[in-house]
This record gives sequence, structure tokens and C-alpha cells, in this order.
Amino acid sequence: MHTEQSLALRTATAQDADLLAELGEQTFREAFAAQNDPADLATYLSNAFGPLQQATEMAEPGSTFLLAESGTEAVGYARLRVRETPACIGGDPLELARIYVLPGWQGRKVGSILMSACIAEAKYRDCRTLWLGVWERNPRAVAFYRRWGFQVVGQHYFQLGRDLQTDLLMERSL
Repeated sequence: MHTEQSLALRTATAQDADLLAELGEQTFREAFAAQNDPADLATYLSNAFGPLQQATEMAEPGSTFLLAESGTEAVGYARLRVRETPACIGGDPLELARIYVLPGWQGRKVGSILMSACIAEAKYRDCRTLWLGVWERNPRAVAFYRRWGFQVVGQHYFQLGRDLQTDLLMERSL
């Protein structure tokens, strides 16, 4: 267990691409490895979390990465982005594409601090809806989002290697 320290949030910069790649791969692997085929997971991770991919995502218009740090250690992050939304999502939306926290920091308010910052950013951008997709087999995350006022409004599919999975689409009004 980590000792309690103050948590700082900052907007990631292009120089953080390697850090985001490492943090994203580590948190995704730890969260989902036990429930997925290793080959499918490896395929997804190699495509989704390389430094070049992170740099590309950071450069997208409307994309923002928020890093949570304790001292010099990155302990979690969130990614917000503007993109085409499914028909079931409300007006003036902003997508919460990722919110990941290292396992040793879960249950220590890191996710809540990141979520508060994401909501504040969405409001700053004059968005009326914050939305996300979450794997239907991730009850801990679904419960977290429900506590923050998100409601299931639909579903879509998420390709993890060869495995086509179902994500719940959730939104909350701002």
C-alpha cells in the first residue's frame, strides 16, 4: 500500500506519450488480463497503448488527457475527447474515453478526483452530456459510474483482439 500523499492533476503534454503508454497498458492489463485470452489482450495492447498511438490521440482536436500524480509517480489518468456519438447519447456531448487508476491507488479517491476534473472540463467546454462506454463484465466500474449519476442508455461493441465484446453506453447530464 502506498503512503498518503497529496494528489496533483495536470494536463498531459506531448512529452508524456511514453508515460501514458506505460500507464495505460499497465492499468488495462491489470484490470482485464484475468478475463480475456492472452493473445487477444496482447493484440489490443500493442495497438492501443504504444507511445506513437498516445501521441496521435493527444494531437486529436478536442482530446485532453488529465494525469493524476502523487509526488513524481503517475497513479492514474483520464482521457476526454470529442467524436461522433451514438444516437442514444444526449446533446452537446463529451466522451470520457478512459479513466484508469493503478490498482494500488484504487479506493483512495483518485478516480473521484479525476471524475470531478472531467466533469469540470466538460462544463467548461459548455457540454451538456458526459458519456462513456464500459465493458458489461466490469461491475466495479459500472457501480462507480452509477455513483456519479451515469445511466445506461444503450450499448455498442468493442473489439479486443478477435473477441467482440459488449460495452454499456452510459451518460450523465451536466
